[in-house]
Amino acid sequence: MTRVDASELARIRTHHPEAVAEAAARRGRRPLVRPGGRLMIVAADHPARGALAVGNRRLAMANRVDLLERLCLALSRPGVDGVLATADILDDLLLLGALEGRVVVGSMNRGGLAGAAFELDDRFTGHRAEDIARLGFDAGKLLLRIDYEDARSPDTLLSAARAVDAMAERRLPVFVEPFICRRRDGRLANDLSAEAVTRSIAIASGLAGTSAYTWLKVPVTENPDDMARVMETSTLPAVLLGGEIGDDQEGVYEKWRKALRLPTVQGLVVGRSLLYPVDGDVAAAVDTAVGLL
Repeated sequence: MTRVDASELARIRTHHPEAVAEAAARRGRRPLVRPGGRLMIVAADHPARGALAVGNRRLAMANRVDLLERLCLALSRPGVDGVLATADILDDLLLLGALEGRVVVGSMNRGGLAGAAFELDDRFTGHRAEDIARLGFDAGKLLLRIDYEDARSPDTLLSAARAVDAMAERRLPVFVEPFICRRRDGRLANDLSAEAVTRSIAIASGLAGTSAYTWLKVPVTENPDDMARVMETSTLPAVLLGGEIGDDQEGVYEKWRKALRLPTVQGLVVGRSLLYPVDGDVAAAVDTAVGLL
């Protein structure tokens, strides 16, 4: 595992903050998807929304050096295409030289803090379209959570649509991660029923003035056998999101394996379950996920 020196990163950030832009400018780039290829992206944008827990470890993602070392290891594995993260993490990875020849996806809206009363107010507090273009990154990602009983959902829809427009103007792909949500005992929960996921895909697909650069980032439904019917809702390219694996790791892998056979599904975007696997073996977890493709 790559060793990360926090004091060195802090020194560079203190005395040479321009080093981040310089590293971005010289970064070797590649196509988002190579001909005949599939996408394997490691996600690490959870901390900026205050979502630091992995299983019953409430602050598992709070140690930044540990997270960076896990990310560097994951990015070094064969078949891993790139990373999805917020600016702070991507800046560190740029300074570490870990993004050479990798797909870089900037996380755009992180304002809906986990567990907050305003969690559905998913404001765009992360990368803007102009930031992604300026830094030479390859795509953006936005979260689109909709609660039919929350009056703030139209604001989220509007801001998401304008972000898709801004990305399309720059011919930059954007991954839209849609959910129908409901409050249960005061906490926000994603509805993974076939009908709810179908509706969320239909809504996300119709955002903005063009869908030419829109990708979908979708969960596997509660009943994985429903995925074939659910994915018929759109012709947009899609990737599967990982989510929490829990104790039944093999069962989740099988769900992904089946869904990856569907015609519009182009790959996986997985975070905590690969970076913090139950057995602690990051390389093995990443290699297993790559093997599913």
